[in-house]
Amino acid sequence: MRNSVPEEFNHVDWFRHSSPYINAHRGKTFVILIPGEAIECAHFSSIIHDLALLDSLGIRLVLVQGARPQISRILSDRRLPSRVEDDYRVTPQDQLMDVIQASAAVRVQLEARLSMGLSNTPMDGARLKVCSGNYVIARPLGVVDGIDYGHTGEVRRIDSEAIFRLLEDDNMVLLPHLGFSPTGEVFNLKSEDVATQAAIQLKADKLIIYADEAGVFDASGHLYSELLTKDADAILKARSLSSITHAALEACVQAVRSGVPRAHLISYHVNGGLLQELFTREGSGTMIDEDSYEQLRPAHIDDVGGMMALLSPLEEKGILVRRSRELLENEIDRFIVIERDGAIVACAALYPFEQEYAGELACLAVSPDYRGSNRGERLLKGIEQSAKKQNLSTLFLLTTRTAHWFMERGFKATTLDSLPTKKQALYNYQRNSKIFSKML
Repeated sequence: MRNSVPEEFNHVDWFRHSSPYINAHRGKTFVILIPGEAIECAHFSSIIHDLALLDSLGIRLVLVQGARPQISRILSDRRLPSRVEDDYRVTPQDQLMDVIQASAAVRVQLEARLSMGLSNTPMDGARLKVCSGNYVIARPLGVVDGIDYGHTGEVRRIDSEAIFRLLEDDNMVLLPHLGFSPTGEVFNLKSEDVATQAAIQLKADKLIIYADEAGVFDASGHLYSELLTKDADAILKARSLSSITHAALEACVQAVRSGVPRAHLISYHVNGGLLQELFTREGSGTMIDEDSYEQLRPAHIDDVGGMMALLSPLEEKGILVRRSRELLENEIDRFIVIERDGAIVACAALYPFEQEYAGELACLAVSPDYRGSNRGERLLKGIEQSAKKQNLSTLFLLTTRTAHWFMERGFKATTLDSLPTKKQALYNYQRNSKIFSKML
């Protein structure tokens, strides 16, 4: 029957919850790097469909193309050496036309896919306008440490005025990894450098880089959904990433440090990864933010005084269950806090029930003076990340006054018998708390 559609096939809720992101992204400028590897991946057609969807939602797109594997293949077929030094491909004069040939082939392939309009496909009626040209001005990299890089160059500037005019006329702009000099020369550039400089000089709202991996992972193999630039710096210094992911993360950090509000690493192997990253709270990759004078971190014993000052007013109103100083001290390792200028302005706790693979979210509180800036969502995301690291599959909570806030963030009402047995035994019938849960 039509009314018994399985939940996993019901996209109505997902579409509704994506509305705030659609409104937030409309009219914004995104620079998206599509490396040559992505063009050869199994989900390339889906990437094109996702780009068309972004365009239809009023997002202004600047695409940067790479062609590393295509260049390497041409050089291999011609039995020419392929030399890379410090992540830059050395481009001697006798290889320049091979580089141009590979780049042109990729560009034509991209433009052809973006021109599709077949019925019964996501491209039906898209009618995308794609413009490409000599918008990247370059200069030679020159001789570095005795190595002559030939026609390998670096970005001198981006013709942002020309690109802005194209974007305002509802065009999608495609930038190759080739740059041109005032003397009429052509230079082979790192696609990450082109994307970074384009994002910076266009004052883009986002830099998004497709990569082989879903983002950056910690030592336990868990994906960082968000990284501050200072934490990304530490990862880069450890040089534990693949060369391509290292270059992508480096580009993201440089862009954010230079004024781009957000940068994202996503995988071209994930079907719909771009849409998941932009239109869901969980995302699909790693987002890089600028360092903040607010710090989300695990709580320690010296925070108890600040936490009690934060929690006491809510306990007085009956919104939270009372906790003594002794209890907070004993359970301090369950808490995370947001510290601002030395003061605790928000906190939350996670109590795991390992046997049931469940965790209780408790004590989520934000100071009244600091509400309205997504601090509650930051805490929730931090608790969810901690739960996933502990291999918990469900997050539940009990609340008397904040049900709607949690419902808006994916929690659903449930019953007492769905809770872990130990938690059921502790349920306070006098408080009559409502119970909500969320699959992680």
